[in-house]
Amino acid sequence: MASVASSAIFLFFCFFSTLVFILVQGATTSTEELSSLLEVKSALDPEGKYLSSWTVNGDPCGGSFEGVGCNEKGQVANISLQGKGLHGKLSPAISGLKNLTGLYLHYNSLYGEIPSEIGNLTELVDLYLNVNNLSGEIPPQIGNLAKLQVLQLCYNQFNGSVPIQLGSLNKLTVLALQSNRFNGAIPASLGNLGMLTRLDLSFNRFFGSIPTKLADAPVLQLLDIRNNTFSGNVPLALKRLNEGFVFTNNPGLCGSGFMSLRPCNASEGTNPNRPEAFGPGDGIPNTREIPQTADLRLPCSENQTHCSSNPATHHHQAASFIVGSIVLTIALLAISALSFIHYRRRKQKLSSTLDPANLSTDQQAKSGGIYRKNGSPLISLEYPNGWDPLADGKNCGNATQDVLESFKFNLEEVETATQYFSEMNLLGKSKFTSTYRGILRDGSGVAIKSISKSSCKSDEAEFLRGLNALTSLRHDNLVRFRGFCCSRGRGECFLIYDYVHNGNLLSYLDVEEGGSRVLEWSTRVSIVKGIAKGIAYLHGYKANKPSMIHQNITAEKVLIDQRFNPVLADSGLQNLLTNDTVFSALKASAAMGYMAPEYSTTGRFTDKSDVYAYGVIVFQILSGKRNVSNLVRLGVEACRFQDYIDPNVHGRFFEYEAAKLARVAWLCTHESPIERPSMDVVVQELGNFSSCI
Repeated sequence: MASVASSAIFLFFCFFSTLVFILVQGATTSTEELSSLLEVKSALDPEGKYLSSWTVNGDPCGGSFEGVGCNEKGQVANISLQGKGLHGKLSPAISGLKNLTGLYLHYNSLYGEIPSEIGNLTELVDLYLNVNNLSGEIPPQIGNLAKLQVLQLCYNQFNGSVPIQLGSLNKLTVLALQSNRFNGAIPASLGNLGMLTRLDLSFNRFFGSIPTKLADAPVLQLLDIRNNTFSGNVPLALKRLNEGFVFTNNPGLCGSGFMSLRPCNASEGTNPNRPEAFGPGDGIPNTREIPQTADLRLPCSENQTHCSSNPATHHHQAASFIVGSIVLTIALLAISALSFIHYRRRKQKLSSTLDPANLSTDQQAKSGGIYRKNGSPLISLEYPNGWDPLADGKNCGNATQDVLESFKFNLEEVETATQYFSEMNLLGKSKFTSTYRGILRDGSGVAIKSISKSSCKSDEAEFLRGLNALTSLRHDNLVRFRGFCCSRGRGECFLIYDYVHNGNLLSYLDVEEGGSRVLEWSTRVSIVKGIAKGIAYLHGYKANKPSMIHQNITAEKVLIDQRFNPVLADSGLQNLLTNDTVFSALKASAAMGYMAPEYSTTGRFTDKSDVYAYGVIVFQILSGKRNVSNLVRLGVEACRFQDYIDPNVHGRFFEYEAAKLARVAWLCTHESPIERPSMDVVVQELGNFSSCI
């Protein structure tokens, strides 16, 4: 029976060890995560300026750690520190946060390399490190992050090639690497990414050809390879992306089916050095070791001498087994009870932390459930508790309802995109609106205009018609409307547009000689033409849509994109606003000289009012000056254009073009609206010459 006693003692020892482990498990896990967070803090914020709330005596899941979010088990699952001004490094200690699903460190000043230990965060879904000063190569260990969906590394100083291991990220939807110093070829392994929708490699030093395997990626919507040194034949499969395939400034590319590409010659048709040469398996080694079989004692056979056939031995073994089974059953029952108690205590702790009674009135107004003031991409705020004009579907038909639903954002997306309306992202502010720059989860840049609810039309049916008008506007010279979000808690409606990178036309006027923002003559002509096309589209010429009057065309509303094409902002916005708000904006427009003279007597806007404002802008572009009231008032004739052409062009312009543009400006600003041409006529007139210098 000695062996029975030994077995029982051993099992009781295991039982009590397990009890101790269960009782301290919560504290151990919390201590490990706290230790990791403090190491991460030390590296991210070495001077302790921004993360003072991360203290050794604090509770990461108690709501006191700024930017830290936890899951329902009380484990750190999210770090949101975007736009905090952090000036440090990313510590290898980040790997201690095993349950992390979101790491948002974009819009800071982080430097150094990404630690290879980040590959241990196997639960990670979102990794945002964009817009920092990070450098070095992408660690191949990122290929271990099997759940990763978004990888944002753009606008840093990374170099080296893209690891082929990224081709194993089967759930990846967005890979943004633009504006770095990457080189090498595109790994064909990226073609394995069956969920990839956006791949941005622009503004780097990549070379080689585009892998056919990547071109065949099933759900790819955007492939941006601008400003690299790619060469060779462009796979015809990319033609399906239409405008989603952007490839300018790669002079070595060739191919058929793409209007702006030259045809390939025989030597360019097949390239032995193309990325497909990595092989069908893309060269990704399987580095996971197969677990070894456990050292288990196998049943005895007759010829095994170490097996005993003594009946007493069998008796002792049977007794041992019975006692052990009883002890094990008791232990399991005790462990289950303790686990349940431990779970209840943790749940009570989390419940008290997140109890709506503990939130401020303002927080409760914003909250549809869990809410923390510092915000978290894990937390969904609105809808359903937002101001949702589409909620009952009474105010619009089914077709309109379906269209508007596809343009609807929630407040979480808007807050995350703007880093919770950070002042550093504020682009402009007026009495009724504020505009913020933001980055959506798919990596695209947006401008988000916030309008107070009191400035919006109170009749929801009318408001919905205004929104529907915005969604219908699609033209190369109008800023693209992406969607909207209405928040009852904030009392605001947000309009989301594409972000336009080069500012507005106003910033290109009154530029000192030799300034970096002096526009070349050919660019000025192109801008004049583009604005005319955008306004003509609004007025309904050659467009399958009702006519629309902009009402507030100014140089400030003309935005300049990366290719120096003009896009008109705030088109249709007046359809959403109250009359008081519109009138306030018009007073500002009148003060700047864009208001047609007949408005003072009629109080009405017509398409000829927009034509007048356009004429003022043409005068501004020709002269390079903001104040052109004298030119408009005197009705400057075309033959005197030399007197007011911007001296910053140093005479580098075509006189017949300048004369024609001056005449267009003069006609458009005629005192009588009847004498002004329609925008359709203006577009035709401007189409009769082309500019080149």
